Amino acid sequence: MSSIYTNGYTGKYVIIDLSTRKSDVRIFDEETLKYFVGGPSLGARILYEEMPALTPWDAPESMIGFVSGPTNGTGPLMGGRYTVVCKSPVTGMWNDANSGGNFGPLLRKSGYDAVFVKGISPTPVYIFIDSGVVDIRDASGLWGKTTEQTEKEIKEELGDPKVGIALIGPAGERKSFIAAVMNDTHRAAGRGGSGAVMGSKNLKALVCRGNESIGVFSRDDVVALNREVAAWEKEGPIADTMIKIFGDHGTGSLYEGSVYGGDASVRNWGGVPSDLTEQEITALGTQTMDKFYKTKKYACNACSLGCGAMYQVKGGKYPLEETGRPEYETSGMFGSGLGAGDPEVVNWCNYLSNEYGFDTISLGGTIAWAMECFSNGLFTLEDTGGIDLKWGNTDAIVEMTEAICKGAAGMGSVLALGSRAAAEHYDRGYEYLTDAGGIETPQHDPRRAPGLARTYQYDPTPGRHVKGGQGFTMNAELPPEVKYDFKDPAGAERDVAGVVETEITNMAGFCMLSDLGMPPACKTRFLTAVTGFNYEGDEERKLGLRSFTMRHAFNLREGVNRENRKIAGRILGKPAMTDGPHEGITIDNDTLADNFFKALDWDLQTLVPSRKALEELGGLENVIADLY
Repeated sequence: MSSIYTNGYTGKYVIIDLSTRKSDVRIFDEETLKYFVGGPSLGARILYEEMPALTPWDAPESMIGFVSGPTNGTGPLMGGRYTVVCKSPVTGMWNDANSGGNFGPLLRKSGYDAVFVKGISPTPVYIFIDSGVVDIRDASGLWGKTTEQTEKEIKEELGDPKVGIALIGPAGERKSFIAAVMNDTHRAAGRGGSGAVMGSKNLKALVCRGNESIGVFSRDDVVALNREVAAWEKEGPIADTMIKIFGDHGTGSLYEGSVYGGDASVRNWGGVPSDLTEQEITALGTQTMDKFYKTKKYACNACSLGCGAMYQVKGGKYPLEETGRPEYETSGMFGSGLGAGDPEVVNWCNYLSNEYGFDTISLGGTIAWAMECFSNGLFTLEDTGGIDLKWGNTDAIVEMTEAICKGAAGMGSVLALGSRAAAEHYDRGYEYLTDAGGIETPQHDPRRAPGLARTYQYDPTPGRHVKGGQGFTMNAELPPEVKYDFKDPAGAERDVAGVVETEITNMAGFCMLSDLGMPPACKTRFLTAVTGFNYEGDEERKLGLRSFTMRHAFNLREGVNRENRKIAGRILGKPAMTDGPHEGITIDNDTLADNFFKALDWDLQTLVPSRKALEELGGLENVIADLY
């Protein structure tokens, strides 16, 4: 056995085979940790090596991984996020989705930096890892139960209310393509159908407990950097934004401004703000909702900001004793995106999504697609099971959400596969899809921030706003003459720089809000303090691009090229809007992509990186051997 690297790591991971009920503990070599760090980067490296090419997502050989980052449980503020990795049942490509809460640090306390699962159990099971010992337990009694009830029963069975649990609800059990992996009741690794992969293995949950202590390279440096972050949040240039907006009201504080400014979807990306009343828009901002429903703040592990909250909805049609406050994305999807603005409906649909284990972005986006199809005569009341899916009909929104969550026969079970699969099932409504790679796009409009279009279409994990590029903050704030100059050579370098920063955020285990909540270059300084690896200068760029390339290499092996990377025309302004904030705007995504791929030194059609580009990044010898 090789020596274990323990600065920032347990130095171990485990592969569990549910078909054979055997587990294999592996030791990370130091070079792998230095080059790939954690999260999606490290997950891609392992799956590339361990999972055969062209493996169907639901085959026994298919793998799903739960991967921590070195900041999980080692002290850095805002370092509490872990990543779920797998092959997506939606796209047939690489998939990673991350989540906050407390699971990531608790995974590490159980003795491993990552857990990978393959095989298929003949009956429902959950995996319990207790101080490094793997136990596969019967979950037949948990199958069919909601996430909250499952968490409760597992904790009662183990006699421990503090175990970490990543699990699926009925959505994952039914292999819905929009099923999430849930933790801490209302935190979700939501996108790309990772819950379906767990369900295909009859795996209800991964449960972690232990007291593993993870050392760091320099505890003094971690403490000093935390002081810098705390000061930045209170006194930095965007202190008011961090504390008074996100800290007090969470991501939903952006809702009202995003609707009026053209960032949020209105009526499946085809409407304009004037399609909603002022009351409907104002009612869903958390500045308004907090006054009526907020009972307490919620913070993920090691978070100094605490952008979450718990709600209680008293009375009304949809009372709730306790539920997580809806995030911005959820309010957009079940509010403006559906032409509606009822806070009780948004809270109820958010609660149902969490309980049944659905990704709220894809669930709301799929209902928006169905509503537009219905509004334009493509579906009838007979098709919808009597649900009147006209824009803004809040009763219909709830009825269809419940039908999808409960797996009702008819349209509910079809929509549970997502909008593109539903369009293919009915063979209609393709013109109303607003997806990238088959995944419903989130509540950030590329017509406002054109750089998002390249990210949505060509990131190795498509359709995500939390991936790198020019982004919805960097790109959106540029003057129109710059951001709509698609041939601007500086745009490609902004794109690459955004990729580098976001890859490092995700692989380290930081929250996306650390982009605002930390001084510049703080994340790589944290990585050095925790791991002892130096990522200064060009090493930082290599680190980010190596991660991006490793994820992309998985896709190349699955036969992905530029021709089969698709994005819906509507969110590119094809055709252009004739009214509203995006009037007359069409995005030239081909030019944006050409500029980006040239900057990376990739072939413009095959998207194969040059050998020189791969060699300069280092650590990609297995990819070079496969491609060259």
